Amino acid sequence: MDAAVAATAFEIRAIAPDVVAALRIRDDAGRAPRLVDAGPDGGSPLRCCLAVARPHEPLALVSYAPLRRWAAGTGAEPAAYDEVGPVFIHPEPCGGQLEFPQIRTGARRVLRAYDANGTILGGRMIEWPGRAGGEALLAESLADPRVAVVHVRAVEFGCFHFEVRRAA
Repeated sequence: MDAAVAATAFEIRAIAPDVVAALRIRDDAGRAPRLVDAGPDGGSPLRCCLAVARPHEPLALVSYAPLRRWAAGTGAEPAAYDEVGPVFIHPEPCGGQLEFPQIRTGARRVLRAYDANGTILGGRMIEWPGRAGGEALLAESLADPRVAVVHVRAVEFGCFHFEVRRAA
């Protein structure tokens, strides 16, 4: 691995607790959350804590605009790159963010890199290689000095999974 990539420290971020609290009332598409059951197998990714749902766990399905939320805090203007997509969150406050997201090895994901203005710099479709390989891919994405933030999304449904930024 390139030394610059290896030296790139980053933070993985779930949806911020204050944003999750607001989404439990009204989502980014202006609707109330839809309460659903995780089903007999569970496994739905939870964006409030980066865990996966247990079988038959109650969930809230909401629309979330991650780039819009990031831009509001940075002053960027994502314009046409502003996307709203579905995410699952706990309907009540949970234990908070895990250290690293639970992602099934082999799951198809897209890494989307954005600059400080909110313009997309590129995307990369991957099969999640497990934690160590995932950490290397995220560090590689942020090794480009133009990249301000990376969003990780599911390929099949376009769901936002988490945000990655350089460590402060």
